[in-house]
Amino acid sequence: MPEPRLATAVWVAAYRARLGLANIPAYVTSRGDDTAGAVLVKCAHLDGSAAVYGREWDFNSDSRPWQVLAQGPEPEVDQAIVRQRGFDPDLWVIEIESRDGRTLLDEPGLA
Repeated sequence: MPEPRLATAVWVAAYRARLGLANIPAYVTSRGDDTAGAVLVKCAHLDGSAAVYGREWDFNSDSRPWQVLAQGPEPEVDQAIVRQRGFDPDLWVIEIESRDGRTLLDEPGLA
């Protein structure tokens, strides 16, 4: 039986709370479908560069790990996000600010 998934809005609220406890500023810049919207996490490094993370199915491990979808100059990363939103209007985008690139996405509990 597949694992039940949290509604996206609940996951986003929990992720923002966790970021807040780590003193990492986070903003929802695009709100998607509350129940089943996919999530992108943009990490602005505050030096003009950024990275955007998304989850994609890995058939080898039968999991959905977070992966870097685009990185580089912030305007280019923003354009990658705009393209993704064009394909998926239910997409959530969370922007965080972290000079060292800390996103907490690799920590337990954020599956």
